[in-house]
Amino acid sequence: MILLDYNQIALANIIVQKLQDEELIRHMILNSIRMYNKNYRDEYGQMVICADGINTWRKEYYPQYKANRKSTRATSELDWNEIFRVLNMVREEIKENLPYKVLHMEGCEADDIIGALTYETQEFGKYEPIMIVSSDKDFKQLQKFKNVKQFSPALKKLVEEKHPRKYLFEHKCRGDSGDGIPNVLSPDNCFVDGLKQTPLRATVIEFWEENLDNMPQEVVRNYQRNETLIDLSKIPEHIYNSIIQEFDSQKPAMKMKVLNYLIKKRCKNLIEVVEEFYNG
Repeated sequence: MILLDYNQIALANIIVQKLQDEELIRHMILNSIRMYNKNYRDEYGQMVICADGINTWRKEYYPQYKANRKSTRATSELDWNEIFRVLNMVREEIKENLPYKVLHMEGCEADDIIGALTYETQEFGKYEPIMIVSSDKDFKQLQKFKNVKQFSPALKKLVEEKHPRKYLFEHKCRGDSGDGIPNVLSPDNCFVDGLKQTPLRATVIEFWEENLDNMPQEVVRNYQRNETLIDLSKIPEHIYNSIIQEFDSQKPAMKMKVLNYLIKKRCKNLIEVVEEFYNG
């Protein structure tokens, strides 16, 4: 499977190129999908479009999750309401007209979809190669599975993590400032209230990795907070099951619809390479 992180890839291009025009955003998204499908379909098979839903379980569990992104966008010169309108519209167009499963579910993020589908390939009889197309460093943890590789559009190369289990432990200890998750020495409100994180030395992380039982009790609570938010093996069971059920039940659009869709949307350059949208 090719697991494509829809929002991450689209937004990265929009921000870099300062795109706001509906036709340009659509063309950029479709061209990216075409390119990754062409590059990886022969080795990895079907593409799955994985998109962020709303009202995610992480936000419910931890209200400070990604809280600063809203204020950052409020000061941006880009019209984010329009951008998300177009992203949502194009996502539905893809589901209706392109031969890929499109998973977009309330309560979960693309991270959950990619994580659940990857873990599901470890089940008996379901093993298949996985290519994750995303620049999100959270997916390094999935390289503990031998069938998983990741291509980063931002770096334009494969992301290789030699020690994914060690990386995950360090990631949980250090948190993720981009997602509003403090390190294990800092309180929940650290980022939303503009507080400085308590410094966390690498030697301390290394000690805890070998002696987790020696982690102070007040730190254990924060570690569990970060583990819940970051570790993709901790996806709530009902979320995991709903993802797998949606994947198993969804039928992609027939490939004969692709050409008519590209003609209707006047995607001239893409019409010329329409076969590159088809599955391998």
